[in-house]
Amino acid sequence: MSARFQQLAVLSALVGAIVLSALLWTHSVLAALAGLLCMVMLYVGLFATQFALMTFANRGDSVVRASSGELLRALLSEALVAGGVFFWWQPFRSNAIPDQSPAPLNGEHRRGVVFVHGFLCNRGLWNLWLNTLHGRQIAFVAVNLEPVFGPIDGYASAVDKAVRQITQETGKPPLLVCHSMGGLVARAWLRLGDKDTRVHHVVTIGSPHGGTMLGNLGLRLPALINAEQMRFGSEWLCELARQETPDRAKRFTCFYSNCDNIVMPASTAQLHGADNRLVPGVAHLALVFDPSVVSQTLAML
Repeated sequence: MSARFQQLAVLSALVGAIVLSALLWTHSVLAALAGLLCMVMLYVGLFATQFALMTFANRGDSVVRASSGELLRALLSEALVAGGVFFWWQPFRSNAIPDQSPAPLNGEHRRGVVFVHGFLCNRGLWNLWLNTLHGRQIAFVAVNLEPVFGPIDGYASAVDKAVRQITQETGKPPLLVCHSMGGLVARAWLRLGDKDTRVHHVVTIGSPHGGTMLGNLGLRLPALINAEQMRFGSEWLCELARQETPDRAKRFTCFYSNCDNIVMPASTAQLHGADNRLVPGVAHLALVFDPSVVSQTLAML
């Protein structure tokens, strides 16, 4: 569902750009180029708005504030990364790298990985990771969370199925790697019962463990159930935290950034009692592809 929706969005944007260019071309080439430039500026302006809100939300936060240079570099990087994610990998390449179950190496299976994406994403987000694990002959499952706007608790069954599959194939509890909302999905799955021993470790990347103020700025739409649950200080998040034990947080490593344009303020991506690791100057989607995040996570295998 997510891929089809994004395919429609990309093709609509492409048709719109072609029609606009054709109409302006009748006036002059410069007019056509100016029209295309305006579309690009509107796209970059969306991120600039998010970064402005982030700067406001982070004032007085416990996490060290980003410099102007870090903010500018993070903004430009995020615009490029988001273009690749939402205009190519997720709409058109979400199934390019299927889940993998390699043969044992020297008679022994290596530990596998379960990937859990975030809000408005799909398994295509992880393509670079999947390609790396494919080359290393490491088992993995990358889930698709459907429906797109369903309750976070409802995604726990997809994680449970993936964990069972990897454990059966390797004989070892897997590493969970989660981006954004995916970290909350992992926590929702863990609270359903005796799940702690079924996972080796949980890595969250830019996950709104305390919610995000970005969700409090928009209209409250009952149809966007998961978005409502991720609002800063939401009742669902408070109840989730109350049902967790301090020992469970020790199973988590949480990467967060002072330039996260979605999870704000920055400290809400920390989980109390977890191994919280600051990645300075990197925005929300770009965190997924940050070399230090990738290398530190794969080292946990």
